[in-house]
Amino acid sequence: MSTVINAAPRAVWKAIEDVESHVRWMDDATAIRVTSRGHQGVGTTFECDTRVGPLTLLDHMEITEWRPRRSMGVRHTGAVSGDGRFSLRSLGRDRTRFTWRERLVFPWWLGGSLGAAVGAEVLRAIWKRNLRNLKRIVEAP
Repeated sequence: MSTVINAAPRAVWKAIEDVESHVRWMDDATAIRVTSRGHQGVGTTFECDTRVGPLTLLDHMEITEWRPRRSMGVRHTGAVSGDGRFSLRSLGRDRTRFTWRERLVFPWWLGGSLGAAVGAEVLRAIWKRNLRNLKRIVEAP
């Protein structure tokens, strides 16, 4: 999914480069703790307390791609595994298309592929709200 943010990629990147600050705009992330020495770039690891409705999980993640003002990729290695990517594309002066992609695998005890199908709809709604939150934060005066 994606949104257009009325700001240059530099401003959007500034809002996302500190992974611990993602709790400001991600409604499903209740806490994020960096677990590596470095706090930015490929190899940075962190834990995210994730809450979706009554379900709370500890998500372990690692930054796998880091291209300032262009893209950030992560690998999920907790109970739910997979990978995700934020990409930023300039749409001219002070406009950025922010795209969020995720590929997640649910364990059997969360319903496996059936749980993933149901979860995808729930997560899609949460992530749309997260994108609106990010847009609001970046565009705020």
